[in-house]
Amino acid sequence: MSVLAVGLSHRSADLGTLERAAIPADELTKVLHDLQQAEHISEVMLVSTCNRIEVYAVVETFHGGVNDVSDVLSRKAGMEPAELYDSLYVHYAGAAVEHLFSVTSGLDSMVVGETQILGQVRSAYATARDAGTVGRTLHELIQTTLRVGKRVHSETGLDQLGASVVSEALAAAGDIAGKHALIVGAGSMGALTAAQLRKAGIAEITVANRTEANAVRLAEKVVAEGIPARSVPLSELAGAVELADLVVACTGAQDAVFLAGHVPARAGRPLVVCDLGLPKDVDPAVAELADVTVVDLETIQRRMRDAGAPTTERQTAKANGIVLDEVREYLAGQRSAEVTPTVTALRRRAAEVVDAELLRLDNRLPELDSQVREEVGRTVRRVVDKLLHAPTVRVKQLAAETADTDYANALRELFCLDPQAPAAVASPTAPESEKKR
Repeated sequence: MSVLAVGLSHRSADLGTLERAAIPADELTKVLHDLQQAEHISEVMLVSTCNRIEVYAVVETFHGGVNDVSDVLSRKAGMEPAELYDSLYVHYAGAAVEHLFSVTSGLDSMVVGETQILGQVRSAYATARDAGTVGRTLHELIQTTLRVGKRVHSETGLDQLGASVVSEALAAAGDIAGKHALIVGAGSMGALTAAQLRKAGIAEITVANRTEANAVRLAEKVVAEGIPARSVPLSELAGAVELADLVVACTGAQDAVFLAGHVPARAGRPLVVCDLGLPKDVDPAVAELADVTVVDLETIQRRMRDAGAPTTERQTAKANGIVLDEVREYLAGQRSAEVTPTVTALRRRAAEVVDAELLRLDNRLPELDSQVREEVGRTVRRVVDKLLHAPTVRVKQLAAETADTDYANALRELFCLDPQAPAAVASPTAPESEKKR
């Protein structure tokens, strides 16, 4: 079983394809179950953000896993698999681990160094865990991944240089200090927007959301941070827009929620609308209105291409070096872990042989003194333990250092171990989250 990463992002697909492939939060669990029920997938996690959709799966075979993931993603996007293939990238085994570490560290983001992706990966893991599609392999991988992401930012300062997509959108909106902002959407992106607006010196914030309780909660948080704020239902969007100088739409809905009809005549007063939704939250007709400027993900991509990534070569190189070191350490640990069940099975087999021989001794010499019998038993076990210690320690070291030799299989052949024995040692009873649904 190996890890497979299949995805599409701002680097491989146009925004139109990303919009079609986007998976709303309320559909994530169903898609996860669809993926796990595929023939070649045993564990799966899905990262879906405004500029990437990535599946991380534990698969039995490479080609079978790729086909299973592609079929589910293309079906969800309403596309033929062949249509989606050109936009997909695939990483397998060690390359999949390296890609995940790079993504979580912010090295693969539209804005290199942004930290939001770290929380998005953590959230994706929590969703998959709650859905029961995460087992031992993905659990260990994601825990390592989150640690690597934190290490990269703390040791390189990459997060100080890198902005989030939100901050880039606000930068494109111009000077917003002292102005009134309307946030449409009260999820994680809305909360991040509120935080960035506060840093930019916004004077007042209104929050609109389909679930009014969530809008109230975010508005209360903004007030607690020292910025005047209120919440309104989506039915009062037009009234809220009339007071606003800036609108940030980030709902994650499948259809546009901000329409031309929500924008009253501005009478020369400019309005900037930032559309961070994927699919888009803002109807294209809004951009045709007088005094209205729309900033969307395409705008941000153009800005990034024109301005260049806000990082230095030294910091990026250091971050990449940390990622590669962590990948090597992780893969070495995995190789060592793979041979451990066989080592355990070997020791168990040795103990069975010792017990059998001591039983034969009892049968041959029933009159043997009990203290002598116990001392003989301890001596034989010490001899066996000492004989096995050096080779079993060394085989773990060799397995960690090299990927070209199957040391577990070599042990099974040399000591005539039952091929099923290591599997039984590795997972005597699998947790529910690790069982195939």
